[in-house]
Amino acid sequence: MKILCVIDSLGSGGAQRQLVNLALVFKEWGHKVSFLVYHRENFYKEVLDLNYIIVNEIIEPNYIRRLFKMRKFIRTGSFDAVLSFLEASNFICEFAGFPFRKWKLIVGERSANPNIFKSPKLRLYRWFHFFANYVVANSYENLRMVRKINPLLPLKKCKVIYNIVDFEKWKPAIEHKFRENGKLNITVVASHQYLKNLNGLVEAIALLDEDEKKQLRVNWYGGSRNDDSKEKAIKKIEEYKLNNIFSFYEPSHEIVTKVHSADILGLFSFYEGLPNVICEAMAARKTVIASNVSDIPHLINNTNLLFNPYSSKDISKVLKYILSLSSLENKTISDRNYSFARETFDKDKITNEYIDLFQ
Repeated sequence: MKILCVIDSLGSGGAQRQLVNLALVFKEWGHKVSFLVYHRENFYKEVLDLNYIIVNEIIEPNYIRRLFKMRKFIRTGSFDAVLSFLEASNFICEFAGFPFRKWKLIVGERSANPNIFKSPKLRLYRWFHFFANYVVANSYENLRMVRKINPLLPLKKCKVIYNIVDFEKWKPAIEHKFRENGKLNITVVASHQYLKNLNGLVEAIALLDEDEKKQLRVNWYGGSRNDDSKEKAIKKIEEYKLNNIFSFYEPSHEIVTKVHSADILGLFSFYEGLPNVICEAMAARKTVIASNVSDIPHLINNTNLLFNPYSSKDISKVLKYILSLSSLENKTISDRNYSFARETFDKDKITNEYIDLFQ
């Protein structure tokens, strides 16, 4: 089968990582796979090059010309199936198939962003889903929002398929010791933008007592987006004298080893779809603390590890809880996470669900 994967770029985002992971399995299973992008961010390009997956770029600053250039590429490519992720890419692919097409089109909704209710453009994008064969969301919350905007979208066209995880890549590290350096090590893998709520974490840590602060270490991996959230949070870190707790790093291709070295994986976002990092941390047999949003409560299933991201007091309460955990208690939680991940994020099972839709 000739499959085209369409997304805005090959940057370090979660949607990009998931589409690349799917493409690698498609390729492994003998399908002919290629990519089409319209922004030149090449975080994942190397892994595609190493697997002989061609990346086609249409770098066109004019939106209208870009739309028609991508439409022409898709319509003349003799593809059997097109899989797109993210709203703008979905719209481009749906427009490319109008008024008729010969290929199967699967569009992927990847974020439960409440802003889609406020933005006329984002709402309009969801009405174009009539022109896709299937709309696949990676969370039930995401799908609920899409159908609230477009209630006429047939339920039979709507699917929820969770993210795949490479269990060989994320195999638990046998040698890791809980609190090996005498501190509870929390790793955060998230870009720097207001959505990811670094400010809320800073405020929550400031509420801990001095002994609790001395036990804590936060390592944050992620690039900056187009806002000043990181700069403002760093000023607060300095103001509260928390510099010895926080360390910030750029996105890393060695993120597996960074997660393996963590005691806890944290995610503090105001909203999410189905975060790759939580799925992968669970596969790595890690305890996860996270915002009580979208499908995350279903994944974690432990109210002591969930918090309201808008409440620094609530986040602080969860931090106090994990600081109180013994090595055995932490292991019980992380073992449960690993078992759940093996049942839920199996790459063969999930890839087969996409192939079934293509066929």
